[in-house]
Amino acid sequence: MPDADPATGFVSLVSAGPGDPELLTLKAVNRLALADVVLFDDLASGPVLDHVNPKAELISVGKRAGRPSARQEHVNMQLVSHAQMGRRVVRLKSGDSGIFGRLEEELIALTEAGIPFEIIPGVTSASAAAAAAGIPLTRRLTARRLQFVTGADVTGQLPDDINWTAIADPKVTTVVFMGQRSFPELAKGLRAHGLPGSTPALFAEAVGHPHQRLLRTTVEELARMLQDAQVTQPGLILYGPLAFSESEKTLIK
Repeated sequence: MPDADPATGFVSLVSAGPGDPELLTLKAVNRLALADVVLFDDLASGPVLDHVNPKAELISVGKRAGRPSARQEHVNMQLVSHAQMGRRVVRLKSGDSGIFGRLEEELIALTEAGIPFEIIPGVTSASAAAAAAGIPLTRRLTARRLQFVTGADVTGQLPDDINWTAIADPKVTTVVFMGQRSFPELAKGLRAHGLPGSTPALFAEAVGHPHQRLLRTTVEELARMLQDAQVTQPGLILYGPLAFSESEKTLIK
């Protein structure tokens, strides 16, 4: 992290990975150790914060669906304000901040305020979930494309501009972020556009945390399971030609 300019400070937008502190990058650990202030997400807390400079100010700015959350405008304002005090600021975001992490809004705010910044990438929860389940995200003969999509628009509902041809492609590994509530509806659309209900699926909940849960199932069975389920943990859904057979469907301990 460059020395902070008293006039502009410096902001490091650090990706914390899915929650397991051993999945932090060395650069992420370095920036946490040098920080004067850390604004962190709920999912980027816990043991990850053990790497923070003990003299740093810690500020929780987490956003969780259905819970009181910090407004993005307020987060942007704090980033700019602390930097303008000449501080070394770390914005600690879960997973990889460039993937559905609202990184763009913060970059725009910093750019408009003339605050120098850097982006430090991290392990996305999709990679961590596949690794924990013992499967690859791509396969040389059957899954030559990988796509990340969101299961929720800004209102929390299933987006109305879905490219059904793309996400119902049976030869693609698809990862759905923030899709637990909308997946039953999404699954109906997938089947209507030709994706078999028997397509393998992996449901990953609280990836990288001690209470992580992985369930190997199918698109149809997962839609049934989530139909009236209470969403209490962050989760994501993978489906497509995953590397397991029908006989391997099981809860992974």
